Order: sequence, then structure tokens, then C-alpha cells
Amino acid sequence: MSDEKSKVTDKASEIAKNIWLAGVGAYGKAVEDAQGRLEKAMEPPKLFRDLVKAGSALEDEAREAMEASAAARHSVEERISRVRENFHNQRPARIEDLNALHKKVDQLTRKLDRLTRALADQGIVEPARTRKAASKAKSSTAGKAKTPRKKQTTARKKASARSGTSTRKRTS
Repeated sequence: MSDEKSKVTDKASEIAKNIWLAGVGAYGKAVEDAQGRLEKAMEPPKLFRDLVKAGSALEDEAREAMEASAAARHSVEERISRVRENFHNQRPARIEDLNALHKKVDQLTRKLDRLTRALADQGIVEPARTRKAASKAKSSTAGKAKTPRKKQTTARKKASARSGTSTRKRTS
């Protein structure tokens, strides 16, 4: 019996030792896991710093790209503006523009006539022959025969076509 007792005791002692070793192993595993978690807990600040650096570099690249695109857009807008200006400068004259120019020419003509009369009144220049005076002189030298109204208009059109002026009746 003592043999059996010693076998049971050896077996119990072995089981107790295995339980003890399992406990020590569990403790060691827990310590390793805790150390791993601690190391991982220390990594986020490093990871965070790395992410901040990468973000900063990307922001700089994006800013440079935006500045380059803004410069390109400005250049394109300038070109479009120049093309528009050229187009407006080369557009055909509209009737409103021509009417405005005719008004200005009429105003300048009246001012020039007043200035010429004023200078003539002061004796600085000889009085200029006006259109009416010129046409009266022509009619008196050509005799009493007057040209029909239609022929005068045609002659006026031909003369203005040669000089580049309009024959339309101007309003003041």
C-alpha cells in the first residue's frame, strides 16, 4: 500500500506542480500582454506626430497646387479679357454708335461755325462761305435754272460716297 500511496502522492505532487507552473505561466503571459499594451499605448503619440507631419506636407503641396491653379486661372481670365476687348474693338458699328457719332460731328460743326463767325467779327479771319452762300453763288452763276431735287440728292450721295460721309439728314 505504501507503494500505491507513494504513487498517488507522486501523482498529486505532479498535478500540484503543474497547477503551480500553469499559474506562473499565466502570470508571465499576463505580464507580457500588459507590456505589449503599454508599448502600443506609447506608440499613438509617435503615430500621431507622424500623421501630423504627413498632413502638413500634404497641405503644403495642396497650397502650392492651388496657387499654381489660381495663377493659371488668372492667366486664362486675362487672355479671355483681351479677346473680349479685341472683339469689342473690332465689332461692326451699330446704328446707335453711328447716330451718336453724327450728333458729335454736328455739335463740333456748329461750334466751329460759331468760332469762325466770332473770329470773322473780330477781323482775324475772312468770313467763310457757308453752304447756303456757296449754293446761291453756284445757282446765280449757272443761271436761273435749278436742278431738280432728285438730281441734287443723287449728286450729294455720290459726293459723300467719295468723301466717306453719310447723306442722311442729321437731326440736332
